This record gives sequence, structure tokens and C-alpha cells, in this order.
Amino acid sequence: MSSASLDPSLGIPVVHLVDDEDVVRDALAWLLRSRRLLSEGYASGEAFEAWLDRRPQPWPDSPACLVLDMRMPGASGLQVFERLIARGLVDALPVIFLTGHGDVPTAVSAVKRGAFDFVEKPFSNNALVDRIEQALEHSAEVLARTRAASGVDRALAELTDRERDVMRLVVEGRPNKLIADALAISVRTVEVHRARVFDKMNVKSAVELANLLRERGGPGGSAGG
Repeated sequence: MSSASLDPSLGIPVVHLVDDEDVVRDALAWLLRSRRLLSEGYASGEAFEAWLDRRPQPWPDSPACLVLDMRMPGASGLQVFERLIARGLVDALPVIFLTGHGDVPTAVSAVKRGAFDFVEKPFSNNALVDRIEQALEHSAEVLARTRAASGVDRALAELTDRERDVMRLVVEGRPNKLIADALAISVRTVEVHRARVFDKMNVKSAVELANLLRERGGPGGSAGG
């Protein structure tokens, strides 16, 4: 994978490098450039979090991952990670820890809590970048799902109350005649509302509509709001 293989509509992927050693950040940045990947470096966890605080929300708005040194002066990598969990970011922003041998048990524990992976120092350049590319792919998948869900939410918001009523019964598999009887309206009116629902939700069948709503949380959840 390279940045070119990701869906360009998701934006340009960026790797965030947090390490207190300039030489490590520079080496990683050069390594990533060799794979045509952009990166941003931060000399401390505090510097990264200060940058993050200035970002428009929601963030990330393009595929991203974080390469995070486990041991640093000030906020440790683990402390930064805990705060990222609190922000709800570790799915869209996969975290790869850089760790020394003595920190491996801590890194393993972090992976169980949602970190993407950990890599021991000294590390294999190719193996690390391979995992970074996989983390970016994961981030892209999360962003795509989030944007798709947002699109469904916008479409649902455009439905009238009557269209929502018809949609619920369509998803239940009821034919137009039974929908008309249940709502005390004509079959022709049901057909009109049904067509409008399909158009607004950008689907062509009741099965497609049901699958779309199921992925978003079910007709009793998002659709029913």
C-alpha cells in the first residue's frame, strides 16, 4: 500500500510521529517519504496534544496514524494513549508504540486496550512501515464508515414524518396494501411516499433499504429517531 492506493476522497494520509529524539523522528520521516507517505513530528506528547487541541472537530478528517514512543520526558506514551482513549480517537487514529524491551509487557497491555501494535527498538524499517501502512488502511476504513453513516443520518433527516412511517413498514416487508391499511391512506399515496423514501435514501429496493438501516443501527434506532 501507499498513499496513492487509498481512496483520494478521504484526503491525504498523514503519519504523526511523537518521539523526544530528533534523530529518530528525522529517520522515520525520511523512511516514510521513501514510501511516499507524509508525516508530522512532535518532540513530546504534550506538543502533540497541544496540536490536537487546535484541530477542528471531528478529527481526524483524513486517514492518520500515530507512531508513539513509549518512554519520553514529561507525558509518557502510555499517558498520551490513555488520553486518546478518553477522546475516543484510537479507532480512527491507530496507535503504534515504539518500545524498548523492558516496556514490552506494558505495550502488550496497551494493545489489548486498543492500540494497533507495538514495535521494539531497534526495529526493522520495512516491517515498521508495513504496519504503518496497515494502520492507515484501518483509519481509512473507519473514516469511510463514519462518513457513510453521516450520509445516512442526513438522508434520514430529510424524510417527512409520513415518509418515516411508510419506511418503517416497508422495512418490515409489508406490501403497499397493508401499509395503506395500517396508516389509513390510499395505496397510491403509499406508492408516492415509498418512491420518495427510496430516492432520498438512494436505494432501489426494500432489501437494500433494510440493509442500509441495519448497518446504521436498525429501523428502530436511527430510522425511528
